[in-house]
Amino acid sequence: MRFKLPLFLLPLLIAGCAAGERPATPVAPKLFTQGYGAAPRSAPTLYVVLHGNGRRSKIDTSDFAKALAAVEPGSAVVRLLRPGYADGAGGQSPGTRGASPSDDFSAERIAAVGDAVTALRQRYRRARVVLIGEAGGAVVAANLAGLRPGLIDGVVLVSCPCALPEWRAYRAKREPGVSHWREKLVSLDPLQTAGGIQPGLRAAILVGGADADVPARFSRSYAEALSLRGIATDFRIIPGRSDPVLDDPQVIEAARRLAAALPGRK
Repeated sequence: MRFKLPLFLLPLLIAGCAAGERPATPVAPKLFTQGYGAAPRSAPTLYVVLHGNGRRSKIDTSDFAKALAAVEPGSAVVRLLRPGYADGAGGQSPGTRGASPSDDFSAERIAAVGDAVTALRQRYRRARVVLIGEAGGAVVAANLAGLRPGLIDGVVLVSCPCALPEWRAYRAKREPGVSHWREKLVSLDPLQTAGGIQPGLRAAILVGGADADVPARFSRSYAEALSLRGIATDFRIIPGRSDPVLDDPQVIEAARRLAAALPGRK
């Protein structure tokens, strides 16, 4: 049976369809975030900064975030605390850390960071997203790029132990009295998730030439894996640099170059 829609109902139907097509209100990230720089509605680029695991790395990356925002005044920078971390300045994210600093990159923790980045992407709708991670944060960023293709447009990895099992074996030889290097690994290895990275992603990988804790070879193998997949990858060894590498001016310059090479979002 066919029927005709009364003409006076047509405008209401059209309005209802239009309303249904409106984007949902952005959801706030469940992890702690702090933003600097441009407002969400105007930023063409959003840099998201992930800290390392402590000891060597600074959990509070606000100095780096402020410095990047200062040289990129039209863009936005957000520092994000990974699950279970506090920065000592009042910021804290819910959740728990891994059983050890070398095994803090489980699928669940990476998913929590991915959900937070998704919420930020909904808030900064016009922005290309560049994820910057140092040490443990770099492991999270690299895994996220492979597990959620399309979520980020570029990734900057600093002092990344990206060949995770091999790096832990190396550290176990250097520190035979530290048991956690030999414990069963539940974390995800970036070299194993690299196959999911989308071809259009761009990557910058930096490591200190004098870094004995994370030698360059554990970043180089990952850079080579990306290059073999056709990913535009800028791999740099900073001569004489040990830690903290995130403070090196070359990191900011690498992030800016990467962002400048990305196409704008439509």
